[in-house]
Amino acid sequence: MPDVASESVAPHVAICRIDRPQQRNALTSDLMASLADQLEQLDRDPEVRCIIVAGTAKVFASGADAGGPPGLERGTYEEAAEFWSRLGGLETPMIAAVSGWALGSGCELALACDMCVAAKGTQFGQPEVTLGMIPGGGATQRLTRVIGKQRTMSLVLTGRRWSAEQGREWGLVNSLTPPTTWLEEATDLAREVAARAPIATRLGKRAVLAADQLPLDQGLETERELCKQTLVSEDRIEGVNALAEGRRPEFQGR
Repeated sequence: MPDVASESVAPHVAICRIDRPQQRNALTSDLMASLADQLEQLDRDPEVRCIIVAGTAKVFASGADAGGPPGLERGTYEEAAEFWSRLGGLETPMIAAVSGWALGSGCELALACDMCVAAKGTQFGQPEVTLGMIPGGGATQRLTRVIGKQRTMSLVLTGRRWSAEQGREWGLVNSLTPPTTWLEEATDLAREVAARAPIATRLGKRAVLAADQLPLDQGLETERELCKQTLVSEDRIEGVNALAEGRRPEFQGR
């Protein structure tokens, strides 16, 4: 089985799964390139309306490769920076389905997704400081925006881990599941997203992300412009007609 494999798991739902258990699903430069390639391919597929990113039951993803220098992740810093940039360009809603460990770059991968479903007992962490580094895949910025400066400082400056239960309390985890149903519940959430109008979910994702990136007045203007695009879509007309006729809408992504 390849280190990264993609498949359809439900109507309009695809899963991209990392499976390198002997290396703790370490995000090496080669694996990151493969993961980005497959995610971009799914993002271009009009039949895919929601993507699940998952690992195994024991580990979602980790940072340093067990066979390489600690904390350096084989490959260059520039290659890693390109990976995070490519993830930031994806328009399809993404759900991280997390079980076991999500450490270092693996934690940052979960944070880079739009939603997170995690099994009870999962451990998250940014241990880079224990190796003389700081996170470089967005953790300092994304964590601060969700859980605040004080809490982020304590995590980044100590390298302490936090549980899925704490992540749920802090707003980092959307859904906390039993250890055996994390992937099923992530798939259920993905099905719900995929059942909505794909133009609206993609533009809704862009509007929410704008709240992190722009001042309020610019964010509101961005929301208004994106809303206008949904108003002229065929899906919007189908949604209104379906509501009036008491039936399920059949969205076509137009």
